[in-house]
Amino acid sequence: MSRVSFYTLGCKLNYAETGTLERQFEEREFSIVPFGEAADVTVVNTCSVTAEADRKCRNVIRRAQRANPHAFIIVTGCYAQLRPAEIAAIEGVDVVLGAHEKFRLFQLIEEFSKREQPQLLVSCIDEVSEYGPASSSAGRTRAFLKIQDGCDYSCSFCTIPMARGKSRSQGLESTLAEARSLADRGFHEIVLSGVNIGLYGEDSGTSLLDLLKELDRIDGIDRYRISSIEPNLLSDEIIDFVAESIRFQPHYHIPLQSGDDFVLGKMRRRYRRAVYADRVDRIKHLMPHAGIGADVIVGFPSEDRGCFDNSYRFINELPLSYLHVFTYSERAGTAAAETDGVLPPERTRRNRMLRVLSRKKEEAFYREHLGTTRPVLWEKGATEDTVRGYTDNYIKVDAPRDFHRRGQIEPVLLGSLSDRGTVLAGFFSLG
Repeated sequence: MSRVSFYTLGCKLNYAETGTLERQFEEREFSIVPFGEAADVTVVNTCSVTAEADRKCRNVIRRAQRANPHAFIIVTGCYAQLRPAEIAAIEGVDVVLGAHEKFRLFQLIEEFSKREQPQLLVSCIDEVSEYGPASSSAGRTRAFLKIQDGCDYSCSFCTIPMARGKSRSQGLESTLAEARSLADRGFHEIVLSGVNIGLYGEDSGTSLLDLLKELDRIDGIDRYRISSIEPNLLSDEIIDFVAESIRFQPHYHIPLQSGDDFVLGKMRRRYRRAVYADRVDRIKHLMPHAGIGADVIVGFPSEDRGCFDNSYRFINELPLSYLHVFTYSERAGTAAAETDGVLPPERTRRNRMLRVLSRKKEEAFYREHLGTTRPVLWEKGATEDTVRGYTDNYIKVDAPRDFHRRGQIEPVLLGSLSDRGTVLAGFFSLG
């Protein structure tokens, strides 16, 4: 039996797509082995959201080549679509697959044998109109289900429209069928994933809310999460529905990017901070226990000290649970990279300040829930002695290792904070 290994970088959407690629190989009787072990084929699914992401992708490709000098190396994902020649120049790469070609791998590659020159199979992104369904593979208690791809927005810092094309959605019935399949495979939680999932259904006359309501009726799935949704697309109706739903969890990830209106304008974001604050306020009014995360970019061109201070104060005052902080990265072909805006010299310090703020907010959110009981889905071992799970509102919980609990949802008393940035379980209800 031939062996294949995978390495996935980036977002939940990439993990969902890797899951589909894994199943394609398994259907052809390949054995999946851990990355770095002896393999006949290695697939690297890349990200290109920042220059640092590109660097990590190149390092992974080189690691794959060193680990298996004779393996057939396939590189796909956003970095492959944006910079195919750059990837092909890396020693050991055999095929570069673009967005259109990713799921047609076995149609395009006749045999996994090395040639003198790598193959570049990358279509122009403007020609990509098909939707490639995807969901994560077995081995997880949570499944990532792709419901939407591409983006019609034109944020000045973002390369995603160039890497993934225009917004397109999976049909309602096809999405429901995939969710039922995941339930049959034993998953307890589904994370709805996409590039801009608030646009779901706009190309087919339906909506994200329509999908949520239908998913809520499916038996066998205990939990759903919305991976990330733009604040201007997070409607009152969606918030109200989640507040009433048993299956949709009180956990939101809402990209902010900046808490300063001037910078938001320069970023070409489709909202201002008042809209963001209103969304957070409505969530907390209906679900005081809800966990809310945000993406923030620091060091955007022309983000002077006053803009950053304004953003910091705004974020500090919001009842957020955690932050994902990114330092602005110049990306070729984006509007921001073409401007004459001055890059702040203290971007690293600003990043550090917001990361510290994120830790404080997360600890405060965790402390707020100590002594309460919340349902935890046990997922995996955190250390040799502990198992980890997540509450409905996305608090990380550690408990003494017990493999019988993996994949189970149990009411757990949130006992105390650990030195690993998690909450220690007080006791379980084993009934």
